Amino acid sequence: MRGKTAEDFRLLEIIDPVAEAEGYEVVRLRLMAGDRARRLQILAEQPDGTMPVESCVALARAISRILDAADPISGGYLLEVSSPGIDRPLTRPRDFEAWKGCEARLEIDRLFEGRKRFKGILAGAADGEVAVAVDGELDLVRLPFAWLVEAKLVLTDSLLERGAAVRAARLIPTQTQDYDHKEPIP
Repeated sequence: MRGKTAEDFRLLEIIDPVAEAEGYEVVRLRLMAGDRARRLQILAEQPDGTMPVESCVALARAISRILDAADPISGGYLLEVSSPGIDRPLTRPRDFEAWKGCEARLEIDRLFEGRKRFKGILAGAADGEVAVAVDGELDLVRLPFAWLVEAKLVLTDSLLERGAAVRAARLIPTQTQDYDHKEPIP
């Protein structure tokens, strides 16, 4: 799910070590056709789940250097590095744990209970499966992670509220300063 094509997976083999060395993790990579040139889209994040613009620029520069040296893409392409965004793709089992309680759309590569697409509230991941509470179903639907083709959070008010709360929590200082004494207060 982090890549779709064999070329995507070859590029991940080159880019993952670069991203990791810089302190980032590639969430998803897609090499797509474009109007004038192909587009290499990389969604990445820091270990804390953030990805400020400055980090996107730093990672793009590091990736660009290695791609220029290795030249794995024939022809011209545009490199785009960004954060996964609020309605992010879910590409790793830990994403399903981290976003438990949020609404998501999942698509699998085969029929299961007569369908390939599921929409519901994420209930986590364990033992190689992801679980989702689908409307109208009494039991959780458990899908093997290996069957997933696409999974993405659904943009809802509760997701926006959760994102705002996370951003606000990052702004709260962990240490206050007593300006009369110029020493940190524990």
